[in-house]
Amino acid sequence: MDMFVIRGGTPLTGTAVVSGSKNAALPIMAAALASSGKTTLKDVPDLVDVRTLCQLLTALGMRVERDAADNLQLEVTDTRPCVADYDLVRTMRASVCVLGPLLARRGRACISLPGGCNIGDRPIDLHLKGLAALGAEIRVERGYVIAEASELRGTRIYLGGPCGSTVTGTCNVMVAAALARGTTTIEAAACEPEVVDLGNYLNQMGAEISGLGTPFLEINGVEELTGTTHRIVPDRIEAATLMIAAAITSGNLRLENVERPHLTAVIEKLSEIGARVQPLGNRSLQVSTDGELRAADCIALPYPGIPTDMQAQLMSLLTCAPGMSVVTDKVFPDRFMHAAELARMGARIRREGPSAILSGVKRLSGAAVMASDLRASAALVLAGLAAEGETAVRRIYHLDRGYERLEAKLCRLGANIRRVADTPDNFPRTLRLDPAAAEANVSPGPKWLNQEGGLRQSRRSA
Repeated sequence: MDMFVIRGGTPLTGTAVVSGSKNAALPIMAAALASSGKTTLKDVPDLVDVRTLCQLLTALGMRVERDAADNLQLEVTDTRPCVADYDLVRTMRASVCVLGPLLARRGRACISLPGGCNIGDRPIDLHLKGLAALGAEIRVERGYVIAEASELRGTRIYLGGPCGSTVTGTCNVMVAAALARGTTTIEAAACEPEVVDLGNYLNQMGAEISGLGTPFLEINGVEELTGTTHRIVPDRIEAATLMIAAAITSGNLRLENVERPHLTAVIEKLSEIGARVQPLGNRSLQVSTDGELRAADCIALPYPGIPTDMQAQLMSLLTCAPGMSVVTDKVFPDRFMHAAELARMGARIRREGPSAILSGVKRLSGAAVMASDLRASAALVLAGLAAEGETAVRRIYHLDRGYERLEAKLCRLGANIRRVADTPDNFPRTLRLDPAAAEANVSPGPKWLNQEGGLRQSRRSA
């Protein structure tokens, strides 16, 4: 297992190219199961989650290859396998996106209940409700969802849930409805750009889907979906993470391969906090800071609001903004496991229900921290870039699931990050506890000024 060792305090400068979207690539790759030809996908990021899904698709009878141009080639060669095994599905929630394509093309699907990041309750009841409305018979046995249908039939489906629309549920139902007999109307459909990208891909394959980007989709079922070539949209979460990296380090970054309309809510919030975001042509942005950061209130909402996948990164930024900030997550109200780790770095955070109340500090201090999920990993890396001294971020396998070589991109921008094996020999000496100092109840690390101007001792490592 690896960890990052980060020495903070360096402003990031230069140009970074944003990778293709993980959250768009995964459901599109799964949807290729419903096609009868070869699909070529461009800008698919090389991530652990993508490799895991490639393994799953191979087990389900698909040939999957990366070509010399780094495109992903997918083609169904065997339509008999219908079981998505627990050992692959348990590590990645997006695996559930094979449910709709398998059911639509092969008439049967047996999918292990999905795993993924520990960010709160994420049931798939809306997926099952939508597929049942299309005519599927569904049961859950021994941790597996078993769905069968000799024919899917178009109907009206409502996909709204207690915390908004379901993104992967919309993807599953949309693919199944594309091959159903008749017309399907989905109300309260997810509007995220990744859902739109999937819809565009399906239309390129011969589907008839209208209303993409709105809560109301109309899908006229077709007999067959054929292979096509499609370019994955840029990853708006990676782009926003890099924007915060510029702001939290007082840097100056140019980002390429960016869909600015997908980032409107994040850009507006960063401008409120004190970052300066300037468009440079159609797919480029310049991000810098002119002065001190400002406190702000942030609410994570379904698109077009601030993404829940950016809540943790924004919290890292606001820990460094003087004044009181409130961060609320209305999509996953329990997604705050990173707050305790940020507190180890000197952040002042109080949890109240679905919100965290932050009192900004002048400077975070390096510490040993543990990542709990994908976006929490990114938040801790950002905090380490801004912190004084060294930070050890452990369990970075979470990060590798969703960011393509993030440390290499940050190093090219001037960051001081090393990926090393998580062993005692590699653990930073500055974060090790001196037993003699511990006996005297004195921390061996350096002392920094706290917000009131007094001295406080650095925090002990775990």
